[in-house]
Amino acid sequence: MYTPHPPRPSYPPSAGAAPLESDESLTAQLAGRAQGEAARPLALLLARHWQPTYDYAVICLGSPGKAASMAATATFRQVLEDLRRRESGDALRPRLLVAVRETVTAWSGDNCVSAVLPELGKSSGARGMRIAQSNPPGNRVLAERSFRALPGAAQCLLWHTEVEAEPISVPAGLLGMDAGTATAVLEQAREQFRAGCVRAHRDLAPAAECRFYNRLLDIPIRRGGALLPDVRKHVLECRYCRHAAEQLGLCRSGPGVLLSEAVLGWGARRYLDSRPGRGAQRTRAGDPGGRRPEGGRHRLLSRTNATGGRLTPSRLPSKSVGAGAGLVAAAVLATLLVVGLSSGDGRGAGGAASTGPTGGQVEPSGPGSLVPSAVPPAASAGFPGVFGHARLRNAGSDLCLDIRGGDARPGAGTAMSDCSAGKNQQWSYGTDGLLRSFADPELCLDSRAGDGMVTLAGCAGTKERDVDGLRYDLTVQGQLLPRRRDGLAVVPASPEKGADVVVKVRNGSVGQKWVLDSSTAAPRAGAGTGDPSAKSASDVPPERGPGRALPPERKAG
Repeated sequence: MYTPHPPRPSYPPSAGAAPLESDESLTAQLAGRAQGEAARPLALLLARHWQPTYDYAVICLGSPGKAASMAATATFRQVLEDLRRRESGDALRPRLLVAVRETVTAWSGDNCVSAVLPELGKSSGARGMRIAQSNPPGNRVLAERSFRALPGAAQCLLWHTEVEAEPISVPAGLLGMDAGTATAVLEQAREQFRAGCVRAHRDLAPAAECRFYNRLLDIPIRRGGALLPDVRKHVLECRYCRHAAEQLGLCRSGPGVLLSEAVLGWGARRYLDSRPGRGAQRTRAGDPGGRRPEGGRHRLLSRTNATGGRLTPSRLPSKSVGAGAGLVAAAVLATLLVVGLSSGDGRGAGGAASTGPTGGQVEPSGPGSLVPSAVPPAASAGFPGVFGHARLRNAGSDLCLDIRGGDARPGAGTAMSDCSAGKNQQWSYGTDGLLRSFADPELCLDSRAGDGMVTLAGCAGTKERDVDGLRYDLTVQGQLLPRRRDGLAVVPASPEKGADVVVKVRNGSVGQKWVLDSSTAAPRAGAGTGDPSAKSASDVPPERGPGRALPPERKAG
């Protein structure tokens, strides 16, 4: 049985009624004052926060009336006593709501209180909440941890704009700041909240494999793209990372849902639906304080899944927020796992495009190809027909490995860009396995970062235990393999322009193949039209040692 919703005002809160004094100022006035002198700040705080506190008490108890009023009153007294002693009052609303839940749970566990308040025995209210004992829910732990770590002002802005659906002027007034400043702080708060979820996923990871996939989950979800095939496989098998993907997806598509469930747990959707501002505000895309869409978006279309079945089209209509606790998260996660699996243009990195030593089509020979016919592996792994340096062009996306931002310096990131003759896209490969930047030959491609990102680092002076993170093997299949660890390959995070370059599990797909181009060659498709009967070359790194050395790079000058 569903708990009744609290009564809802017939109009949304006014955007022009910003209070002159902040909650922090009013709670500070309570400290050390006699009861009569505290009447004014107490009255103002009650006017601002009593109704939402009572509304949530109704949800927790399963009915309106005397018990809900008592719970709200007891909660206010307890929280204001705490604030009077020592604590900040910036994010007062979520704190009051959590205190309501804790008060009702404590009362329902006391036989004496339950005897005089029969409302506490409802299975759809306090009794059910006490039995559930899951706050926050297991699939919202990262969001709860991240929200708690935010400064009070950031919590206040996020809660009132995303959960309460109020205009930016309302939390700005509660904080005593102007709307312009509040909007800027809100944007920072959104970034901090999401970054905190990513950090919590890494810090709480139950296994090293989950930590390895941390950024490989973060980057495509943040940009609205599809997860890489091996990341999808891991997410399907790992509940912890599946919950993380849900939460990161909801940071973009449903932050109000995510925050309310993470902070409140019980009755979160009913509280969300009861907010006055939510009825009049279907979208905040045009609001000054609204959530700004991030790059890219999920394509919620019917796609073929990995087993050959069909997934139905998914949408996130605004009124479906209260239809079920898992609908939004399921739609987001299904999109992440499915988008890109059935691309027919050969640009994806799905398993259907995979090639490997067991057979399949290989790229035919040609200028700049890593697999010229009848050439020994040692020679094919160099730069055939290219003098000293070349571009690394991805066979799946037809984009080239570039230095992000064009600034060749230690720590600079790498990304995929349209191919050009610029020095930032030129690389040379030596017998030592180092892949040097032509923009600065003292800098080499570095895959040692714990988050899987590929950056630039100094080629000289590396310690012996770290040097393998700067060395690579170029296989005859066109894969770039770090020597530091078997089973990994240097690949784009996605086939999109601007994608980060990362290390991920090697699978032999076309999206993991690189083609060497001279700087004067025009970009071309990764697949050629050579002899269709050509057999696959062995997907193994060229041997190192006497008589099998790779062609040395040509020294400048």
